Amino acid sequence: MSRFEIGPAAPVAVQRTAALLEVRQLDAWYGAAQILREVDLEVRRGEVVALMGRNGAGKSTTLKAIMGLVKRRARTLEFMGRSVHDLRPFEMARCGVGYVPEDRRVFTELTVDENLSLGRLPPRHWPDGKPAANWDVEELYTLFPPLQPLRKRLAGTLSGGEQQMLTIARTLMGNPFLLLLDEPSEGVAPVVVEQMVGMVQALKARGTSILLSEQNLPFARLVADRSYVLEKGVVRHAGSMESLFQDETLKRKYLTL
Repeated sequence: MSRFEIGPAAPVAVQRTAALLEVRQLDAWYGAAQILREVDLEVRRGEVVALMGRNGAGKSTTLKAIMGLVKRRARTLEFMGRSVHDLRPFEMARCGVGYVPEDRRVFTELTVDENLSLGRLPPRHWPDGKPAANWDVEELYTLFPPLQPLRKRLAGTLSGGEQQMLTIARTLMGNPFLLLLDEPSEGVAPVVVEQMVGMVQALKARGTSILLSEQNLPFARLVADRSYVLEKGVVRHAGSMESLFQDETLKRKYLTL
């Protein structure tokens, strides 16, 4: 049993304020095929929320729909109190939504340092005037120590886990208020998963909100406050992460193979 499976993280108090991201009745399509049906979810400031479900449940599509990468329609799609129905992906990024895709889209012919530099955006402030998390390169090398000695290496020569860390680090250079994180533990070594646990906890401590798509229940249990369970593009359950972990019937019905 690896270290990230030993038990839940200590509970962290989350300030209950208006939703940072509010989604109501979200539908999404790939071509003529409808994937999501009336998905409702919200993420609050400083909160980590997990989208759980089997392969094909609609988790990744939910993140893409929020970001504007697929055809979408929603009764409510608001970020920081502003309607973002019609925003394109680059406009969502400018608003402070960072997106880390599952397929680790690094610039393979650029170095690690150069990849990070391309993601740099100015510091941000919350509506109340408080500064949001402002990341620089050296802080990110502290957050992802394996990248430090590789900073002059071409990104295309990195391992899958190293590319995953680089993709997240490059997105953080944009200082997002909200990070959409797609399957961070998928296909990487257990030691990298452990590093991802520490990374998510560090982001939360800095006030960054995270909506993550995940199948690894022990990983999600360690980092997430709440969960939504999807099946065939429909939300079947919403509640605390711990209540999901303890519900054997729910896990058998929607999460196990």
